[in-house]
Amino acid sequence: MRKLLLALSAVAVTLPTFAVPSAADARRRHVYRHYAARCHHHGGTTGAVVGGATGALVGHAVTGHGLAGPLVGGAAGALAGRHIERHSQPRRC
Repeated sequence: MRKLLLALSAVAVTLPTFAVPSAADARRRHVYRHYAARCHHHGGTTGAVVGGATGALVGHAVTGHGLAGPLVGGAAGALAGRHIERHSQPRRC
């Protein structure tokens, strides 16, 4: 009896994953794929990483010692790099 209950529980848990998508789900997925393939927007992640690393190095070079220089430089560089990347290239839609 215990094995039967465990088997039924396993089937009940995995059964919803095999649900057939409705027509509305198919349309939504099609529209998203079309939009994602057509409209490209730069999020600024690469600019933030490069700007943060560069800012931390510059902050350390300016202060020479301590932790405040690299932290402030890294934060400022990340914000500046993100802004530059997001606004330097036009949105392609």
